[in-house]
Amino acid sequence: MNRTIIISCILFLAFAGPGLFANEPTDTHGGYTLVVEGFDWGAGASKVILPMGETVSSANARDYSVSVIRKSFCTKLAAERASGNIPVLYAYVSDAKGHKLASGDYTTLVLLVGPEFAISSPMEYVASAKCGGNHWVDYSLTITQKSGKRIWDNETGRIRPIVDDFDLTGSFVYDENLTMSYASYTPETPNKKSPLIIWLHGGGEGGFDPTIPLMANRAANYASREIQAIFEGAFVLVPQCPGAWMHNKEGVMTPGRDNDVYNVGLMALIKDFVASKPAIDRNRIYVGGCSNGGYMSLKLIMMYPEYFAAGFISSLAYESQYISDEQIESIKDVPIWFVHSADDRTTIPEETVLPVYKRLMDAGAKNVHFSYYDRVVDITGFFGGDDYHYYGHSSWIYLHANRCRLDFDGSPVRVNGKPVTIMEWMAAQTK
Repeated sequence: MNRTIIISCILFLAFAGPGLFANEPTDTHGGYTLVVEGFDWGAGASKVILPMGETVSSANARDYSVSVIRKSFCTKLAAERASGNIPVLYAYVSDAKGHKLASGDYTTLVLLVGPEFAISSPMEYVASAKCGGNHWVDYSLTITQKSGKRIWDNETGRIRPIVDDFDLTGSFVYDENLTMSYASYTPETPNKKSPLIIWLHGGGEGGFDPTIPLMANRAANYASREIQAIFEGAFVLVPQCPGAWMHNKEGVMTPGRDNDVYNVGLMALIKDFVASKPAIDRNRIYVGGCSNGGYMSLKLIMMYPEYFAAGFISSLAYESQYISDEQIESIKDVPIWFVHSADDRTTIPEETVLPVYKRLMDAGAKNVHFSYYDRVVDITGFFGGDDYHYYGHSSWIYLHANRCRLDFDGSPVRVNGKPVTIMEWMAAQTK
């Protein structure tokens, strides 16, 4: 080859640009918006929204690969929980919020999430004093467009369906030793009195970030369109304590044996919130919770039986042996619906909900109900349905999804002769 041809080839390669060869990567990096949803098992990164830099009219899931790196500030994650690849289930053209369009400037990728697929979640549960349960991790995605070799590797926004409808800035100072954060939802019901739903989190959701009790399980669902429609609009209040509702003054969990350190401050928070919202119907204030929050819900009902129109309690952590006959008598006329699983070995039903329910019924309770499940299964059917079993403590899955319908004897719970779900029943309760 003569020298002139060689020089011409070199000049051509120098100025032809990086897109000459199909397998040659470009240096085009961009930002993405992550969509994080609350599922039955917890938080999951369900979608990622990619700005395309041009208008597109089609998208193909096979054209993209997604990898993730997860880092926890309080523990070293096992390799299978620290990084990996996430399958893309579906891709579609969208707007910046992920709404599907025929043509648009964004592509949304639907990602695989699941209870056994740890890298699909930007939240991690760690049983340590430093973390105190669930916490957000550093969650970094790299999305590669295989055909164009374009890369998105910088999270520039995050969308949290339903959760973003809450006010997450609430803070209540009871005294110099106790400050509690809280999330709240205000319904769009002008010129109308609306009920208040209070949800109290479990032992793994304490701290000062109310997105954790909203998303560590599916608690944000009380602001969903489906449940809001049942109540024709309801306020939702989700207080968060710094530790656990069942902590006594030594910081040790008490199943009712000792007085906890939060109940007085929590009730002050609730009353302050109600006073600040004239549109709340004072005759329709409902309190519920799971595990630690179930303990505190029953505690507040026993302390203030005239204040609450109903209670809804899953995986009750209050042990019956620490509840007096006088307390049972004082709450027998308060409508309460318990939810529990027989295989719960954390809040053992034989020590908690079973004797409490029996004592209430023996005392003459007329509007106390109990949905008692053999086990907690996959209610979506996606992971095996009845053949997939969650940890038995997770009976709140049925509660948040409004799936509870049957009473302890297997018969449907009814209001005015009509079979109802737990939320339909609760919406009918008033003082």
